[in-house]
Amino acid sequence: MILRRNRRLRTTQAIRSLVRETSIVPTDFIVPVFVVEGQGIKQEIPSMPNYYRYSLDLMQKEILELWSMGLKSVLLFVKVAEHLKDNKGTEAINPQGLMQRAIKAIKDVCPEMLVMTDVALDPYSKYGHDGIVAHGIIQNDATNNVLAEMALSHAASGADIVAPSDMMDGRIFDIRSLLEQEGFHNTGIMSYSAKYASAFYGPFRDALQSAPVDLKNIPKDKQTYQMDPANRKEAIKETLMDIEEGADIVMVKPGLCYLDIVRDVRDAVDVPVAVYQVSGEYAMLKAAAEKGWLDHDAVMMEQVLSIKRAGAHMIASYFAKDAVRLLHRQRGLHREKRDVQSPLMSAPVNP
Repeated sequence: MILRRNRRLRTTQAIRSLVRETSIVPTDFIVPVFVVEGQGIKQEIPSMPNYYRYSLDLMQKEILELWSMGLKSVLLFVKVAEHLKDNKGTEAINPQGLMQRAIKAIKDVCPEMLVMTDVALDPYSKYGHDGIVAHGIIQNDATNNVLAEMALSHAASGADIVAPSDMMDGRIFDIRSLLEQEGFHNTGIMSYSAKYASAFYGPFRDALQSAPVDLKNIPKDKQTYQMDPANRKEAIKETLMDIEEGADIVMVKPGLCYLDIVRDVRDAVDVPVAVYQVSGEYAMLKAAAEKGWLDHDAVMMEQVLSIKRAGAHMIASYFAKDAVRLLHRQRGLHREKRDVQSPLMSAPVNP
């Protein structure tokens, strides 16, 4: 005789919902937003179907739509004009730069929106690297000086959280120290602590045209500063160091192939853990769904659920709007069903 039958708690949707260990809500998401110069621009990114670059005016409309959907956090990236790129990050600290104006534009129309900003030099680099290049080497400490000034500029423009994605050693300490020194005590830092040298970033680099260039004495990839995908313990070391240096939130990037790292980090730290579900993860599902090989919505929700189940407190995802629309539709259907009275409920009651 079987006394314990696990299937009892799977027999109906009501029971499954009652005992479900993990759920997804709109406020789980951080929405990446790509910004370009100009007016009236909404450019679809070819390798990221249904994802766009926005000029500031249309970005403001997008921000209001996100807020109305319950999405309350955005992560800003800018596509910088080629003539503004150099090897020093000059444009990155321009008080009137595109990033700085984008922050202000969001706060003008939606002051409560949580604005996070990318802090790295690759969008501003003529070489496509996250740091200053000299003699074929990424210069760590010189880069950190610019990153700290860049983060300060974002904070002064109204950013709530700066998000260093560069993987330079010691940059969190330099950023936190300068922010404190200049009085930005409440500006948070979300550190890309365990960012791997992944092959999944291709569509993102297309979006910002920020891939490393093929020139003599320029590193052909980012493997000298981003982490080796083979390494696990190193992720914990990197993350703990960032927390010691002042990080408020730590991130694992990419997502799906690194869920073991997410769980390791979650178990090792007492600060919130973010995961970036990256452009390649988005593009793969979009392509497979277009071919009819996968059920887009079912796989999308399984992916984001698995990331949260692994330990993420928040997910930066290009699927954010798609996922939240689906959640709203599902809840709308549940409300409709609930509003339809059953025969027993509608039957007259005998006095």
